[in-house]
This record gives sequence, structure tokens and C-alpha cells, in this order.
Amino acid sequence: MSSKKGKILIVDDNAGIRQALKILLPVHFAEVETLPSPVTLVSTLERFRPDVVLLDMNFHTDINTGNEGLYWAGEIKKMAPEVEVVLFTAYADIQLAVEGMKRGAFDFIVKPWDNEKLVATLTAARDKARKAMGRDARSASDTTTGPAGDLMFWGSSRPMAAIRKTVRKIAPTDATVLITGENGTGKDVLAREIHAASLRSGKPLVAVDAGAITETLFESELFGHVKGAFTDAHTDHAGKFEQADGGTLFLDEVGNIPLHLQAKLLRAIQSRSVVRVGGSQAVPVDIRLICATNMDLEALVREGRFREDLYYRINTVHIALPPLRERREDIVPLSERFIAQFAQKYHRPVQELDESARQVLESSRWSGNIRELQNCIEKAVILSEGTVLTAKDIDARSEPGMTGTPRHSGPDQESLSQDEEQLVREAVRRSGGNISAAARMLGVSRPTLYAKMKKYGL
Repeated sequence: MSSKKGKILIVDDNAGIRQALKILLPVHFAEVETLPSPVTLVSTLERFRPDVVLLDMNFHTDINTGNEGLYWAGEIKKMAPEVEVVLFTAYADIQLAVEGMKRGAFDFIVKPWDNEKLVATLTAARDKARKAMGRDARSASDTTTGPAGDLMFWGSSRPMAAIRKTVRKIAPTDATVLITGENGTGKDVLAREIHAASLRSGKPLVAVDAGAITETLFESELFGHVKGAFTDAHTDHAGKFEQADGGTLFLDEVGNIPLHLQAKLLRAIQSRSVVRVGGSQAVPVDIRLICATNMDLEALVREGRFREDLYYRINTVHIALPPLRERREDIVPLSERFIAQFAQKYHRPVQELDESARQVLESSRWSGNIRELQNCIEKAVILSEGTVLTAKDIDARSEPGMTGTPRHSGPDQESLSQDEEQLVREAVRRSGGNISAAARMLGVSRPTLYAKMKKYGL
């Protein structure tokens, strides 16, 4: 018997078939979900993130050409190429099977089915999908969290489609990646996605909030120290570079590293070796480097606040995540994903949004991006009494109606700093001065938030 792991989504209009498979497949899959039609297939794919979709070929009693199934098979593969599709039909048409394979289907099952063959086909599809996505390794090596949940929400916008295409190309390589974007856009989630799709997915992803490390501890945290190197160095300590050996090192908020420490970071990146504080021997490290920042590094380079040689060293591939206001078609699907997540977490009956809630969500600015939206939906789910969220349930304080250009018209550092200060002040205000809550809202650590509050006189 196959081990019980992975997720499967069954799309079939026959209630008896869905019920039979709900009894049979949980023995082989960790999670089984069913749909009576493809109407909500897109949102379910984003929310449920299956490894395999068992897809019926026909959903209307007067249509048995299989064209519906072929269409949706193609749509699934376009939206989520890593998901394996197994076609399900009562008509043993070889030509239809061949056409389904051309559109990316993993295999073809004929009704009535043989249980043993069905299970063997579906588990083989699951194993192929999980290997391609690195999901088995992901759970062991990656424990960080981000504003979009455990997996990247790609959505349907053109900017995200382009980024996804880039990620597919670069993930299997060891190319150094620089991720930029406003707070709350999911830079840490994208870093995990790249790691999970890389050849290093079985090794650790070590994340470092560079903006939260004090200058005195910077070298010790990143490069390690030997026993006796300083007063509290009671034992040898491996730094983040060594901890990430064989895997990926993610340096978040890299733009906040002081200039005099950037030279030491550059040296370690160039030599792929570190010397522990108090030691003399260079320790080789094999890492894939991913950096992220919400700052304009090119402007910092021009101002002499960021080393040009370091900038080019970490910028082999640059991915700029768009703010949520530039991918408005993704706001409602994201909200639906968060509804499902928090309804389960808090045992609330909420299932969907009504039209008024959709309008409010789509027309709000969301200066805090995905993280602010997540916070808004979480609060709405907790406080709601019914199964449907309305406009009254949505506490969107991001200037409704502001669907035009961002506050800053260019990437100059002054405008970015103004945006950051406003975000920090708003988070502190909305959290009632609760630093932990404000930090979660902004997607930064408490030390980083303290530093930013000090910077802006809060």
C-alpha cells in the first residue's frame, strides 16, 4: 500500500462517484477534496494546492464529447504546471486520451474503474508532482512563514505570470537572486518557493533578518565564533553561512546592513568561505544566496550608502514583486484563500464574500499589501457571525477608491522612506501600540520594528 501523503482534488458531477472516492482515497492521500463542477476550480486550486486533480471529462448530461475536460485540463496545466491531471471518463476513446496527453495530462482512467489500477495511477501522479515541487523536502527543511501562507500565491496577473516563468528557469540553478518589493508583498515566501523548487530543496533554508542584527553581533551571527572569542562565547558557534551549507541562505532587509559591514559580507560571498570570530581558519561553505529588500539599492549605491560591488554580486537575477494595487485581479482570490485558512483555524462558519465585500476589497489601496489584506480578512472571519462576509465586515482602511498610481511616482529613496514611515505609523496605531502585533502586520521582526520606530521618532 502507498504511504498516506499528498493532496488530491476530485472534480466530477456524479455524487455517487465522489462519495465512493471519498471512502477509497483517504487511505492513500493525506487530504481529499471534491467538487461537483469546475465552476470554482480556479479558486480551489489556489486554496487547496493539490498534488493531483482527478478530472471528469463531461459535466453536462447532454454533452459527452470530453471537450469540457480537455479545456479544464489545459487551464489547470497553464495555471499550475506542477499539478498532475488524471482524466476520468466513461468513454474509452483512445483519440481523446491522446489529446488529453498532449495537453499535459498524466494519465487516463476509464469508468467503471478498477480500484487497484486507479490507486496506482493516482499515487504515481502524486509522487511525480511532489518530487517536482520538492514538497516532501519542504516540510523538513523549511519552517518559516510569510504573508501568503506556506506557498506562493501566483494569481492571474501578468506581472506575477512573468515572475513565475522566471522562477521556473532560475530555481534549478545556483544563481544569486535579489528580490525587491514593498513590505507585505511576499518576498520571504518567494524565497522559500525558489528554494523548494531548487536542487537544494532537501537541505536547509536559513533565513536571516539582516536589519535586526546589531552591529556588534553581525559577524558572530553570520560567520560564527570560536569559544573564548568574547565574554559570552562559552562554546564554538556556527554562523548562518555554515548553517545553510548545502542549502540556501536568505538575507532579508539586506539594504539595512551598515556600509562598514558590507565589505565583510562581500568577502564571504565572493570566497564562499567564512572565518569565525576569534578564529583564523577559513571554513568553506556551499550556499545558494537569495537577498531581499524594500529599499532602492541603486539609489543607495548612488548616495554611497551601499557598495556597488556588493550590489552587483547579489543581483545576478533581479525579481521585483509588484504591490497588491498593481495586481487587483488577485485580491478576491487571495481573500478567498485567507477566508478558508482562517475559518478552519478559528472554527468559524465563514465560506465566501458577497458582492459588496468584493467591491470594497478591490477598490482599497492596500498600502500594506498582502499582509494587510491577510490581517483584514483574519479580523473579519473572527468577528463575523454568518457564512458570508459583507462590506460591513471588511475593515479596509487603505483609502478606498484609490486605484490609480502609487503615492510615489518613482523609485527615489525619499519617497520610499515616506511610504515606510507611514506604514510603520499606521501599523503602530492600528495595533494600539502592541509592538508584536504591529511587527506581524508589517512582516518584520520586533527588533527591526524597534529600529524603524526609533528612526521615525515613535
